[in-house]
Amino acid sequence: MQSLPPPPVPAPPPPPPPPPMSAAPPPSPLPGRTGTVKTGKKPIKTKYRMPLLNWQALMEEQVAGTVFTELDDESVLGELNMDVFEELFKTKAQSAPVDVGTLKVKVAHKASSKIALLEPNRAKNLAITLRKGGMSTAQICTAIQTYDLDLLKSDFLELLERFIPSDYELKLIENYEREGHPLLELSEEDQFMVAFSKTQRLAQRISTLTFMGNFSESILLLKPQLNAIIAASMSIKSSSKLKKILEIILAFGNYMNSGKRGSAYGFRLQSLDLLLDMKSTDRKLTLLHFIVSIIQEKYPQLHSFHTELHCLDKAALVSLDSILADVRSLEKGMEVVRKEFLQQKDSAILTNFMSKNGSLLDSVVKDSKTAEEVYHSVVEYFGEDPKSTPPSVFFPVFARFIKAYKLAEQENKQRKKKISETDFGTDLPISDPPMSTAMPALPRFPQVDLIAELKRRQMTPLVREGKDGAIEDIITDLRKQPYIRADGGRRSSKWKPAQQLPVSSDISL
Repeated sequence: MQSLPPPPVPAPPPPPPPPPMSAAPPPSPLPGRTGTVKTGKKPIKTKYRMPLLNWQALMEEQVAGTVFTELDDESVLGELNMDVFEELFKTKAQSAPVDVGTLKVKVAHKASSKIALLEPNRAKNLAITLRKGGMSTAQICTAIQTYDLDLLKSDFLELLERFIPSDYELKLIENYEREGHPLLELSEEDQFMVAFSKTQRLAQRISTLTFMGNFSESILLLKPQLNAIIAASMSIKSSSKLKKILEIILAFGNYMNSGKRGSAYGFRLQSLDLLLDMKSTDRKLTLLHFIVSIIQEKYPQLHSFHTELHCLDKAALVSLDSILADVRSLEKGMEVVRKEFLQQKDSAILTNFMSKNGSLLDSVVKDSKTAEEVYHSVVEYFGEDPKSTPPSVFFPVFARFIKAYKLAEQENKQRKKKISETDFGTDLPISDPPMSTAMPALPRFPQVDLIAELKRRQMTPLVREGKDGAIEDIITDLRKQPYIRADGGRRSSKWKPAQQLPVSSDISL
């Protein structure tokens, strides 16, 4: 039997084709590192705007060969529910993005099977507010429509104002009603929000009610502060005795300085604080003690100069800029009431408020302009700049000087009494009374480069002191009324401008 020949050996496969000429080599990893490179990441969509984490990020080409090539953060996000994280870390209170074309009513079934439209935290806060009000939804809405300030107190109105429906919430309510869902299936908070949103000009009405509720108290807080500025400014500028004392101080200062610096035409008011720093050769007297003794001996009529200055402590507590801003807010608030009145002229409450308080506001506006003018006038009169010199700096200069002057008088009397008790005056050593070397601790004047010449012009009061005795009336009112300063906390964020504070009685009216 003849054997068959062996089968032929197959030919080897052809070599693989060369790579395309256009292909680029993969990016090389960082030195000493190997591994794959991550591809581009997909953008992440969030419901809310989130704060930025201020880290130093690595780009895709920088992570080759690092631990980050082994991490899969996208899979982590797929495993987690990020809703709680977003609620806790969103930039601020904000509604979820609204797609009006595809907006659907969001329903969340609670244990009571009620449907909730509002975000849970907002619904919770609304429930707390409604419990504080102690009224039904119908009572609240009716009171808003009729401007009933007996039922709607200012504090409650300010809370309600926070729950004026947003555009997003209005759209949810509109869609819910359009889809024919029963109103009773909503939670109590959502039922209130539906009725609340039906009130015409809701925001304008609540703003009007808030203003009206705080108006009287705001006026009572503002008038004493304006009167204090007017009385203090006018009394300082019109005091002939204070002017003479400044003249004496200028004379002594020029006498001391003319040899080296030449004579000055005036001095900054902050220089009054330096009178206690200049001491005699034996260190027993200050320049202020000596000037006080000269006034007692040569100008005794100036002894009571401080009785011509009124309301310094009270005026020093006033923030004039804040008071003027509060008055402007009252004007804007009254304009809101006028516009609301034009929309509802049949409202007796609006009519009575306008007729009763319009002239009262006009009076306060007039007083605010007077206070601003007389204050600027007196500050410029003493060579200072009203823009950089608030009442809290200007008036304490005079308050410190008065206190230091009175103390120097007392110490001079003690020294004189000890001298008179000896047989031969200065023949026996005399222990001087403790000498005051510092002004009372009140705010000092800021340093300014140039020395301004004092304006020597006659006072032209903007509030007349003639027949009606305006300044006397102001001082009388300030004695009767509690003093209010304007830079404290406010119960009303819009219309209540000040907080009552205790008053120092060191300087009498």
